[in-house]
Amino acid sequence: MNFEYTNGGNKDFVALCHELDAYLNHMVGGEENRAQYIPYNSLDDIEDVILIYDEGRAIGCAGFKRYDDECAEVKRVFICAEYRGQGLSKKLMELLEQAAKKKGYSNLILESGEILVEAMSLYRKIGYKVIPNYGPYQCMAESVCMKKEL
Repeated sequence: MNFEYTNGGNKDFVALCHELDAYLNHMVGGEENRAQYIPYNSLDDIEDVILIYDEGRAIGCAGFKRYDDECAEVKRVFICAEYRGQGLSKKLMELLEQAAKKKGYSNLILESGEILVEAMSLYRKIGYKVIPNYGPYQCMAESVCMKKEL
């Protein structure tokens, strides 16, 4: 396994995000049930991405984008199903946090949901705390927003 730093325009990142969208659609019973979230998952403003490769195949990703001067927002965290349970998402998040800190951010925030049991478990285990819903998620009852000081 190797980790590669790139940006939101990377073709492997885009492909993994399509897999993530299909997974999320399955989890919630169709794209129409997550339509309110789609506008906030654009890849256009994600400049920092980490990809995981296994023998040349992209199998995981995570990115972040600027939220404000001190805070970046974690976006599009995904590991292909057959690679889950190996600690890759934890390592990916550690590297993402290091990259954000190196860029001068003191906090990371993210939006998830209780339906994403594995993701929520990971975020809690690595120190993310639930905060009031921020920005576009303020009126979305299914959203759970979290924050971690770096």
